[in-house]
Amino acid sequence: MVKARYKQIVDRLATQIRAGELPPGTRLPTHRQLAAREGLALVTASRVYAELAVMGLVNGEAGRGSFVRETALPRGQGLIDQQALSEDLTDLVDLSFNYPSLPGQAELLRAALRQLAAGGDLESLLRYQPHGGRPHERVAVAQHLARRGLKVTGEQVLLVSGAQHGLATTVMALLQPGDVVAVDALSYPGFKLLAEAHHLELAALPAAGQGPDLDVLDTLCKHRKVKAIYTMPTLHNPLGWVMSAHRRQTLVAVARRHGLLIIEDAAYAFLVEGAPAPLAALAPEATVYVSGFSKSVATGLRVGCVAAPLASVAKLERAIRATTWNTPGVMTAITCGWLADGTVERLEVEKRQDARARQQLAAEVLGRLQRVGHPGSYFVWLPLTEDVRAEQVAMALLRERISVATAEPFATSAQVPHAIRLALGSLDLPALRHALTQVATLIDAVSF
Repeated sequence: MVKARYKQIVDRLATQIRAGELPPGTRLPTHRQLAAREGLALVTASRVYAELAVMGLVNGEAGRGSFVRETALPRGQGLIDQQALSEDLTDLVDLSFNYPSLPGQAELLRAALRQLAAGGDLESLLRYQPHGGRPHERVAVAQHLARRGLKVTGEQVLLVSGAQHGLATTVMALLQPGDVVAVDALSYPGFKLLAEAHHLELAALPAAGQGPDLDVLDTLCKHRKVKAIYTMPTLHNPLGWVMSAHRRQTLVAVARRHGLLIIEDAAYAFLVEGAPAPLAALAPEATVYVSGFSKSVATGLRVGCVAAPLASVAKLERAIRATTWNTPGVMTAITCGWLADGTVERLEVEKRQDARARQQLAAEVLGRLQRVGHPGSYFVWLPLTEDVRAEQVAMALLRERISVATAEPFATSAQVPHAIRLALGSLDLPALRHALTQVATLIDAVSF
């Protein structure tokens, strides 16, 4: 059977793209130009580009046109998926993920393990624990949260295996497939993955200064049955904003008016001193607060916490039982010991200082580039000029053995900005300076 003419054009363009005859970033003819050149109806020309987009070869951008995608970028939507790369990654400089660590933390672990081994409660750590954690552990975490401005009882606190697990249990326990959840137009990729896995519909909210546009949220809720809002009011990832007290009050008012569940992600909140009160303190009856100790202590310490209204605790405990049953006893005991002796608080202070030093270094090296971020965060957002393609930058850096994240994994709307996010917390300072210099040099080279 003879292929339809538009299929022949799709195949020809796909072959040219894969062969490099149409390199990444090439601006393709407009739909109207393609129709005129190939003798097609306009609707058929649009169908050609639609099929190329489904094949992952073309990006269509509103107001700008259609462009050839960088097909060599590994899977993972712009975040380097190490399983997707066949080559050796031992020399890859990682600016896509944060795993901040401080000198001497290994010795802290050795001391904690010795202390744990010498204690009298070791055998109990070999048995199953209560799903939400033992009562004294929940109280210890509640006291820690009080220092962040959130006063809750131990009964309201549940221990989870990191903040991502906390988000997962919240989604499993309190949301249903098909629920609409309002999120920032640029948001944490981990929540996007949860939404996809649990068949949630994400409704993107545009940014309006240091936070989402709450008028858009209010209007959305008047026209759609929105179930929840997922938000990062203190140190947003990836844009680094900290919502003002007034904006937080407004968000709470909108949530109460429309009966929204608020999911507050506070994974990076420890980096901001003097932040306004958490949303969970302003609307305790409607907010689930999720945090962890991976960034403030160590990424391998998979212990986190969820603070929730008492009415939701039983549902969350069932979700924990269905996933991990309980947090690992040894890791939880070490975490609570470090909470009690002040180690966690000291590490948070030191990491705030470390993050600020890294931001100052980034400002020095990247000063001539547009930057968006917070002076105390572990990441920086680099919007690119209109003529620079994020995928091209990411792929060029990958060839230099530097991994960065593009905007794609963070975007919850159809419009994906051309930008890259740099994680600053995974290298020592000399290596970070060298990597950032390479980033700046490459972006300068492709911008002119």
